[in-house]
Amino acid sequence: MSKKLFAEFFGTFWLVFGGCGSALFAASVNLGIGYLGVALAFGLTVLTMAFAVGHISGGHFNPAVTLGLVAGGRFSAKEAIPYIISQVLGGLLAGAALYLIASGKAGFDATAGFASNGYGEHSPEGYSMAAVFIAEALLTGFFLLVIHGATDKRVPAGFAPIAIGLCLTLIHLVSIPVSNTSVNPARSTAVAFFQGSWAVEQLWLFWVAPIVGGIIGGLIYRVLLEKKD
Repeated sequence: MSKKLFAEFFGTFWLVFGGCGSALFAASVNLGIGYLGVALAFGLTVLTMAFAVGHISGGHFNPAVTLGLVAGGRFSAKEAIPYIISQVLGGLLAGAALYLIASGKAGFDATAGFASNGYGEHSPEGYSMAAVFIAEALLTGFFLLVIHGATDKRVPAGFAPIAIGLCLTLIHLVSIPVSNTSVNPARSTAVAFFQGSWAVEQLWLFWVAPIVGGIIGGLIYRVLLEKKD
């Protein structure tokens, strides 16, 4: 179990450091990577860590994924809380590392956003709370459908990280303008803690919506799509 928890810790660290780091350091510079680059960065973090440690822990790196897999009958409920704690701690450590690096530049101000998720005036393009909730829940639900399908025993083994990583890239391409894309409560918590004001106040949505969507996605696959023995 300790190996599984360390795998989730390091995997979530890499997701936050690579994904949010790309948004903080490379998206806004001249000829920066933009939305497309940030979307690819998040997808690549999951793809690389799923190959690196997925065989140890299953490669969740996301509380909504863990609970969606529980709902889908693919993961033990009794292991869910330790997994989620490890994910949140890994994300927070990555947030701390990003803060230390970013604060080394003159004029740094974490309250300006720090790659945080938001709605209303804190949405990148001004989307409402309801719109952000729907987007986060819907996209997380489809993410869980892809995860369940890609790891189904009927699918050729070894390709799941590619499908999952590309799915997360697509999710970010759709929703970065809407919410700065969460679909992952650990990712949202990791940077909201260091932003320290409005991101913390709005954090509830980026826990509730992804978890609701993830559970629904897991249940849909389990009830409607999974082949019964």
